Amino acid sequence: MKRTASPITAKYLQNAAVFYLERYASSAEGLRRVLRRRVSKARLLEAPVMDNAEEAIEAVVQKFVVAGLLDDKAFAQTKARSLHRRGVSGQLTRQRLKVAGVGRDDVDSALAALDEELGTDPARREIQAAVAFARRRRLGPFRMKEREEKKARDLASMARAGFAYDLARKVIDATDPDSLDEA
Repeated sequence: MKRTASPITAKYLQNAAVFYLERYASSAEGLRRVLRRRVSKARLLEAPVMDNAEEAIEAVVQKFVVAGLLDDKAFAQTKARSLHRRGVSGQLTRQRLKVAGVGRDDVDSALAALDEELGTDPARREIQAAVAFARRRRLGPFRMKEREEKKARDLASMARAGFAYDLARKVIDATDPDSLDEA
């Protein structure tokens, strides 16, 4: 049995955008990608697609931007704050925001706003993120057993997460979690 898709119209695209934004935070480019995927899927399933689908997608995105429902700067700030709390490095945060379709200026301003919110500088923010990452993954001083045997593995995990070697070494070599909080 062949699957069917709804016909792609301007009304359908607007409803799909509302449905998506009710569930997920998104950048303008992220919403464009979602709507383009819907159009592509409809074409694969041989559903009727309006002739100017790309212009309709752009119109829907602009409508939401003007209405204030899509704000790349606010999205970048929220996402950067969330990633920092989870212990994601500044480098990886930049990459994830870029993949989400946020422009470089918005990424820079989001990280600057995060520093201002935390009352810190980028280096201190990176240390805080590294400690949060180590705590969440139970690395270094947060590891209860086999700490020396797993040291190289912990350093590799920190490196994959985008932290500089010197910072990763400082976190992994800390004697206990309290010494990290003081640093």
